[in-house]
Amino acid sequence: MINLLELYVKLGGLVLVGFMLGRKLPHTVPTRLGQFLFWVGGPISIVSFLRQADLSGQIWIAPAIAYLAMLLGAFLAWLGIKGQAYFTNTIPQQPTQGTLILAAMVGNTGYLGFPITLAMVGKEYFAWALFYDLLGSVFGSYGLGVALAANFSSSVSNYGETAKAILINPALWSFGFGLLFRQVAIPSLVESCLEILAWTVVALSLVLIGMRLSRLNSWDKFPQAGISLIIKMLLVPVILGSLLPFLGVTGDPAKVIILQMAMPPAFATLVIAETFNLDRDLAVTALAMGVVVLVVTIPVLLWLF
Repeated sequence: MINLLELYVKLGGLVLVGFMLGRKLPHTVPTRLGQFLFWVGGPISIVSFLRQADLSGQIWIAPAIAYLAMLLGAFLAWLGIKGQAYFTNTIPQQPTQGTLILAAMVGNTGYLGFPITLAMVGKEYFAWALFYDLLGSVFGSYGLGVALAANFSSSVSNYGETAKAILINPALWSFGFGLLFRQVAIPSLVESCLEILAWTVVALSLVLIGMRLSRLNSWDKFPQAGISLIIKMLLVPVILGSLLPFLGVTGDPAKVIILQMAMPPAFATLVIAETFNLDRDLAVTALAMGVVVLVVTIPVLLWLF
């Protein structure tokens, strides 16, 4: 409980700082900060934390579970849409259906999942979160997510650009470099500086979330967003979390996986919704509500497991 309260103070404080700055600073600041974190800060933190992470055990199962979580979320959202059509004789428009499914399957396992995992479990098992995100969520968002969005949109999709975006993702390249760099001995001072930079990047990522939340002003679709959040942040973690022991994943690694599965919808949901002309208002509402709901779902899931 003490760790959880400390986590909320740190997360809430940094997000609140970002929220206030987002209201005051020019619109270009969040964009520039996001670009810095994407191209420079994120890769540095990945390399640093990988040096201290434990890569033993069944760590390669993490991305497989990520795909299971995304597919289960999409399937449950599809069942929800069909259930609404059966019981109410109404069905959401195609763009809204696509956004509902996206919000239920793609989680913020990077900017939000990483700091929460580091705070609740520590650096030793950070690699589990890293594998879950980079080899699971990233490809799921811009692979499965884009394919799904194209199916529910009349827009012409550019799969070449999507493939290019995945291949040039610096996080993936730094992940590979970090695995090799683990074997290189460096002075303790350099190691300390690298770790300070990594934690600074974690703090800036939370500030960026606050900045982006300060720009969200659509709250009109609570019920539909709520359906996606129940699936994404509660049903999927409970169902798959119950199966983790049968897959040989227990203890702190299981806690990391459950926390990652329970993350709110990713900002990639909004990016994809805007790109493919889906329901942007629903995506915005799901993002904002998800960050708030997370305060409740984390202790519930930690108690259950």
